[in-house]
Amino acid sequence: MRRRLLPALAAAGLAGSCLAPRAARAQEALTVFAAASLTDAMRALGEAWRAAGHPPPRLSFAASSALARQIEQGAPADLFASADEAWMDYLEERRLLLEGTRVSPLANSLVLVAPADRAAPVALARGTDLLALLGPRGRLAVGDPSNVPAGRYARAALTWMGAWDALEPRLARADNVRSALLLVERGEAPLGIVYATDAAASPGVRAVGTFPPESHPPVTYPFALTRRAAGNAAARAFLAFATGPEAAATYGRLGFVLRAP
Repeated sequence: MRRRLLPALAAAGLAGSCLAPRAARAQEALTVFAAASLTDAMRALGEAWRAAGHPPPRLSFAASSALARQIEQGAPADLFASADEAWMDYLEERRLLLEGTRVSPLANSLVLVAPADRAAPVALARGTDLLALLGPRGRLAVGDPSNVPAGRYARAALTWMGAWDALEPRLARADNVRSALLLVERGEAPLGIVYATDAAASPGVRAVGTFPPESHPPVTYPFALTRRAAGNAAARAFLAFATGPEAAATYGRLGFVLRAP
């Protein structure tokens, strides 16, 4: 009987030793909620993280507003990367962020885009008649200005130009900035307002003008851990990686502007 038990116990011990690393690896997993305009960057960084021997992060992309509200409702995000400060403020005011982890490492520009085969340059200044450029039925593709950061920046820029009242009825409101970009790519809108990095990522569109920096609030990207990530060493390590010097080349290649720490 004793001889039979020894192999069984050895097998059980071996199984236990195999399960322990698996459990440890499971504990290292993390979920990243990131603004749609960070899609390419976060996918590249997630792959680099995996290639370095870590479990790949789970990535979820949408408008910052939608992601912030999901986190508020209990969605299991460990790290939030927003396309504006306001939605990060929203979570911070509700004490849903891990204190001391918020940092804003990136900036972007706001551009006017057109289909690549109809990309005539446009001088964006006070008084520029974008309505005439849209034609009699054309619509201007933007993130929904009521909540999407890109749409909020667009509304500010159009107001600065003196064009908001005329253009508001002609907006094609999208759920996020990548959806607005897609409307222009497909030729469903003759013009759109997106970030410079989105325009650079699409061969189907061209940036035909850049809105002056003074026309809208600075486009910055705050990153922070959520309170759910307390005690998650992998989440802290990935935040340091995604906001540190190792990630700088990826952001630079995609057209983001690195901000001083």
